[in-house]
Amino acid sequence: MSRVVRVLVAEDQSAVRAGLVLILRSAPDIEVVGEAGDGEQAVALARELRPDLVLMDIQMPRLDGVSATRKVVEERLADVLVLTTFDLDEYVFGALRAGAAGFLLKNTDAKDLLAAVRTVARGEGLIAPAVTRRLIAEFAARPARKPAADPAVLESLTRREREVLSCLGEGMSNADIAVRLEMAEATVKTHVSRLLGKLELRSRVQAAVLAQELGI
Repeated sequence: MSRVVRVLVAEDQSAVRAGLVLILRSAPDIEVVGEAGDGEQAVALARELRPDLVLMDIQMPRLDGVSATRKVVEERLADVLVLTTFDLDEYVFGALRAGAAGFLLKNTDAKDLLAAVRTVARGEGLIAPAVTRRLIAEFAARPARKPAADPAVLESLTRREREVLSCLGEGMSNADIAVRLEMAEATVKTHVSRLLGKLELRSRVQAAVLAQELGI
């Protein structure tokens, strides 16, 4: 039996939050451990409850979702799955820079919401290819960006790690990478973890953007 994923739901609109909680609680392998109506409460509850994942709305009162995501990630309290209307505004890019593990459209259906939560909980940061690929492409195309890491840092990567990074840039999951590179999925996960550490990145989404930026 798979482990139960403990989720904190942070959404300021009570009706939307109730709907999300209802969907999540319909799954036997997902437990909603808390609900937050603003960013400050989300961070406080993350510190108290230590969930596996925070489902974080971008635009919230008191403390916006970007700032809340940054605190949760920096303090290593949980992975963050961001809820967005996908306007590709600065809030979304800010959440990416803050280390969000994934992005999910607010109009996503119940089945895909549950799948996304399970995916991020497994350490698979890139979800919903139609969303993430567009996000990566839009972010990489923005002018006057400062790269997430100096290109010289890539010299610290092994050949295999560079291959894995290239796959991340294509929005591939660990399972997809394992098939392409003919290695065990657990080995892929190890390579992803090591390259994130070497590049000083907070999430595989950031790694994907870096791969796009540097043409790897």
